[in-house]
Amino acid sequence: MLRTGSLAAVGGAALTGPAVAAGAEQPFRHGVASGDPLPDSVLLWTRLTPSADATPGSGRGVESVVRWEMARDAGFRRIAARGRVPTGPGRDHTVKADVTGLEPDTWYYFRFSWRGATSPVGRTRTAPTAGSAVRSLRFGVVSCSNWQAGHFAAYRHLAERGDLDLVIHLGDYLYEYGAGSGVPRRHDPPVEMTTLEHYRRRHAQYKTDPSLQALHAAAPFAVTWDDHESANDAWAGGAENHTEPDEGTWADRRAASQQAYAEWMPVRYEPGGTLYRRLTFGSLAELSMLDLRSYRSEQVAHPFDGGIHDGERTITGREQLDWLTSGLTTATAQWKLVGNSVMISPVQFPSTLTTREFGAITELVGPVEGVPYNVDQWDGYTSDRAAVLRALRDHGVSGTVFLTGDIHSGWAAELPADPLTYPLSGDAVATELVCTSVTSDNLDDYLNVRPRTLSLVVEAAIKLANPHVKYLDFDSHGFSVLDVTPEQVRMDWFRLADRADPASAAEVTASYRVPAGTGGLERAPRSMDGIVPRYEAATEHARADARSRALARQEER
Repeated sequence: MLRTGSLAAVGGAALTGPAVAAGAEQPFRHGVASGDPLPDSVLLWTRLTPSADATPGSGRGVESVVRWEMARDAGFRRIAARGRVPTGPGRDHTVKADVTGLEPDTWYYFRFSWRGATSPVGRTRTAPTAGSAVRSLRFGVVSCSNWQAGHFAAYRHLAERGDLDLVIHLGDYLYEYGAGSGVPRRHDPPVEMTTLEHYRRRHAQYKTDPSLQALHAAAPFAVTWDDHESANDAWAGGAENHTEPDEGTWADRRAASQQAYAEWMPVRYEPGGTLYRRLTFGSLAELSMLDLRSYRSEQVAHPFDGGIHDGERTITGREQLDWLTSGLTTATAQWKLVGNSVMISPVQFPSTLTTREFGAITELVGPVEGVPYNVDQWDGYTSDRAAVLRALRDHGVSGTVFLTGDIHSGWAAELPADPLTYPLSGDAVATELVCTSVTSDNLDDYLNVRPRTLSLVVEAAIKLANPHVKYLDFDSHGFSVLDVTPEQVRMDWFRLADRADPASAAEVTASYRVPAGTGGLERAPRSMDGIVPRYEAATEHARADARSRALARQEER
């Protein structure tokens, strides 16, 4: 029997709240979304604005009940499930419905309604049955979307493809900073967010972006947070961008950020629970989404600090590390994908770079201070990294690919079990594919130079010092598309022409693949458009919708 999860359907309870007058503003003005697809369920999300005063973060507005329904066709003639969910100011009028009892590997359409008003229609997809044969998967991969740095044309391009099974957002979905000057668009609230009201308002602002709304309506998301969802360089007990007592206690600020995240994101997470989780796509792939902020030890002050090798310090927390390594070593799926918010690849920053170049890299990746490591990444927690790579090597695990964000640049790197002796020590045990930023500043922005000029010198120096790094692009803003098949995992990196232009064009800049049975990377042959949209799949969905509408008309006659 179809039912909803933790926010259970409320049966025949009457809808409450003021009626929506004809011509009134859409009460579902923050769009619709879905996430965390399982073979028999998917999470649906929206936000209701029941009255003009019930603005995000205000704490105002009446308790209400929202209807939802799912269908196999865009015309909602073949209803698969329906229910009701209560909401109110206690959860900022956000709505989550965890719909179960669905068919695996199936596209569904969904919408919400309240007092005669209907939300935009969203499309989502359940995962294939565990262990079933899957021929291909296609994922959008994004990270670092700063509202103030530009428009979200990257999301628009992904939404327009019509061929994504899932969008993987690897963190920095929003930024905590106050309103800047001379920026394409300013943050709301205009102050740095530190309270629950602030975090709710900022989430709401981001979800007014039409390109982000379009992408959320086009495919389900799997999300994790990085630091800017709370504060820069966050760790379990504080953050670089948090000052006590002026900004209150870190415990209160972190709780506020996590509550707003749970309310406003299409994710199976509630405050006090765990964000890390695993999604399975038949026998082809498993996706482990990590949380690398909630349990980590404080970052060391500088890379010369021996604490980076201290086995008592952790980036994952012990329970999550055990969960990750046991999941990787016992997985039955061919490809083990890891949603990883900060780079796991070791990176040596060469001493040949100038002071200006080091300064720009420091702005980009953190306090490297002209020395080898970025201590906010796994480089600052080498014991945890070694444990993961040893587990892969000792158990002979193949097909592990880390998908990473955070660093505002595109990378493709091999992960050797012993980075110090690579490549003499043998093949890599895993690979890492890093997407660039949607809008957040890159190296050319910090250097204030034209793209693909001075950055080329920096990239060449870093690749020379790090032979496991096969691809590096410090300048581009955009998105990535990941193709997963039994033969390979392939990523295409797409670059926006102009992040300040919501209508910006995009072009593919690089394509790399991991052939099955190896831990190595190689350039992938590509067309001018990189991974070509599967328009035939979108066309088949349209044909199926047309057939279902025709059948419904026949039944009516």
